[in-house]
Amino acid sequence: MVNSFKHKWILYALSVLVASVAAHESIRLLLLLLVIIFWCFYKRFTIVHCIFILFIGIVSYFYFSFMLTNINKPLELPITLTWTDEFKIDGAMLRGFMEDHNGRIIYVTYKFKSENEKKRFEAFPLVGKRFEVTGVLEEPHLPAHEYAFNMGGYLKSKGALGVLNITEWSFVDTISNLKQKISVQRFYLTKHIEETFPDSLFAEAQSLLIGFQENVDSETTRAYQKLGITHLFAISGLHIAMLSLLLFQGLLRIGIRKELATNILIVALPIYAIIAGGAPSVWRAVLVVEIILISQMKRKLAIDDALAISLIFFVYMEPWAIYQIGFQLSYLATLSLIYTGKLFARYRSWLVQSFLITFVCQLIVYPLLLFHFYEISLSSFIVNILFVPLFSFIILPINLTLLLVSYLPGNIVSVLFLIYEPIRGSISRFIMWLQSIPNQMWIPGKPSVLLMIVAFLSVFYFFYLFNNRSRFWKSCLVLVIPILLLQFQTKWFHTMKISFISVGQGDSVLIELPFREETYLIDTGGILRFEQEEWKKTKDSYEIGRQIVVPYLKGKGIHTIDKLIITHADSDHVEGAEEILKEIAVKEIHITPNSYQKEIMIELIEEARERKIPIREQKEGYYWTCHHYTFQYVWPTDLVYEGNNDSLVLYVTDGNFQALLTGDLEEVGERKIITLFPQLQNIDLLKAGHHGSKTSSSQSFIEKLKPRLTIFSTGRNNRYGHPSHEVVERYESLGLKTLNTAEVGTIEVTIFNNEIRVSKSNSLFK
Repeated sequence: MVNSFKHKWILYALSVLVASVAAHESIRLLLLLLVIIFWCFYKRFTIVHCIFILFIGIVSYFYFSFMLTNINKPLELPITLTWTDEFKIDGAMLRGFMEDHNGRIIYVTYKFKSENEKKRFEAFPLVGKRFEVTGVLEEPHLPAHEYAFNMGGYLKSKGALGVLNITEWSFVDTISNLKQKISVQRFYLTKHIEETFPDSLFAEAQSLLIGFQENVDSETTRAYQKLGITHLFAISGLHIAMLSLLLFQGLLRIGIRKELATNILIVALPIYAIIAGGAPSVWRAVLVVEIILISQMKRKLAIDDALAISLIFFVYMEPWAIYQIGFQLSYLATLSLIYTGKLFARYRSWLVQSFLITFVCQLIVYPLLLFHFYEISLSSFIVNILFVPLFSFIILPINLTLLLVSYLPGNIVSVLFLIYEPIRGSISRFIMWLQSIPNQMWIPGKPSVLLMIVAFLSVFYFFYLFNNRSRFWKSCLVLVIPILLLQFQTKWFHTMKISFISVGQGDSVLIELPFREETYLIDTGGILRFEQEEWKKTKDSYEIGRQIVVPYLKGKGIHTIDKLIITHADSDHVEGAEEILKEIAVKEIHITPNSYQKEIMIELIEEARERKIPIREQKEGYYWTCHHYTFQYVWPTDLVYEGNNDSLVLYVTDGNFQALLTGDLEEVGERKIITLFPQLQNIDLLKAGHHGSKTSSSQSFIEKLKPRLTIFSTGRNNRYGHPSHEVVERYESLGLKTLNTAEVGTIEVTIFNNEIRVSKSNSLFK
């Protein structure tokens, strides 16, 4: 594999990449240019090439720095902004990207004032339309924890400035140019597919043909993720290659000369890239094909050089694209196929080659997938052998044919849909069955940057050994050692950890015992949902369990919960539980007596029964131990469920350390607990009851416990005013330390030798 780096363009591309990263992060990263130069000397490049590669890197750095400086200049309001083709209408909100007169990108949000206003905006394409806007420019909120979606990082990958919440705007005019006209046609093409294709087929057709994925439901997306075939639901290099071949051969068939057909393809591909939404994978594939076609007019260009030139062009156009996951995966996977071509050439069997292509792509990108998503589909190595040809050679051409036929008069397309829809439905049911097979995902957690680099190096060295026909066991050992390090990296701690996950106005507490021998999750967060008009409802509702708690668990490498404890039947404590059961293996569930009768518990109970997870009602007196840690429920004492004051209260101790996790316990329950358990005093850690409301954290309770640290789990600017000022003052008057998840994000408390060490997620992003 080392010998594959004989072409020079790849080193120029690396120089430009280093310059872009240095411009975004630190000028010190320019020192990586010296590594590239060292490699050039090692490969005996001429001194001219070495100097020019260094020169390109330094010049690129200053150019990118200048671009980023312009992006961060203050935005003066009111201002006239122009819509790009990236926008989304969901419920009562319009979100997307607009440009100012200097080409700066601004992420904007606008809340529709009426259903009629929403319908007006849905009826026509926004791209190219200019509005004079007034609003408030805000910094994006910090993520709930380091594994949650980071709006700031997303804007960085788009080269966008802040979040502009538009309060008022007025239409100015429409800017008309070639890109705008093509984007308008994409909008109408999207509408045409939605109106002519059956409900079960139009979302897939939009995704496959024009890269529009907004209508793909979350259940389908997750099924594709579990099978590792999400790349088939997006326009990829294989799509571009197939469409290019179909167009080129079609032109030749109707008598067009080869030279003219090539020129038509050169013009058509960029137009299709715009229609397809301009994703990195699309432009990468289009640019590679374009460069090769143009180069063939004079002399043939190697494909790795073509790929490198496309990368240089792409990064110069959008230096922030290097932070886009699609960009990273697209180029990395393509490079892996280019530089392992000799491996495929050894085998003539189509089945073996299909497996090797899937294996190579998955292997080369697996450290990056873990870094971004914390999990990998193990089944993808097998199912891609079936689904890649199925989608590429059957489903994609069928959708393209159906789209073309849909423009013909008559009912021909309806007849075709009658034939195709049941067949496609059977394939969908097969996919859903496949994804339901348990233990398909490897969840080692998010690797450190250092461990990710080690994993990448092991993959490169593996291919080098394999290409040089080294012993099989030696090649495998190179891969296995980093994989074992990844598997155990998140478990290598010898202290108890208690994390208070920032789930907004709700509770979710994670307890990890040393070396993660056992793991307990107390409550799952949730949202209080209120009835609203139909037009205001979003397609996919926000789910705390799926979007906050599950990423936190997977980011830490947790794939099994030994005990899921639901303190009581309130939506802000239990609503996220169903989503967690779908993603994380749970051994047993503890609930407070008779709380299962509440309506909010129905979905959890049904999901648990379907997965055969035992549900146990617990009360005061039940306890269990793990090594020197004891966990005991100290409340409730009866079997009648009456709400907050019947929350399961867990007392955690190891002899020197004491913690009390109180759910939504209020003053009545607090008084009874300190009477029943006089030993509860001078504790180390307290999760304040009921989010610090004035009905909890009574004076006598706090004075008796005198916790060294108290945690309030609340939502930012919550409507209840939690924690109550009165309660906070009680703690302050006694000189007791408190922390609030609304202010500092997720809080991780580590207990070691009776010492409490606190880590706050917000400090990681400042």
